[in-house]
Amino acid sequence: MAATSAELSSLATALDELTRRVTVHAESADNVKDEETARELFAIERSLANANRRLSRLALHLARR
Repeated sequence: MAATSAELSSLATALDELTRRVTVHAESADNVKDEETARELFAIERSLANANRRLSRLALHLARR
């Protein structure tokens, strides 16, 4: 089954929410000076944000077809 633009857009929205949740935990770890956890969570946040940008670009590309 091929992904549609709408399905990918929906996934991007879910990924955005997940990214926000990871950010909250990263900031919390940073506030309590748990540097290792904060560093890892911020790295995960960056990866999720990058994945979300790629997914959004693909959804836009498919919508233009």
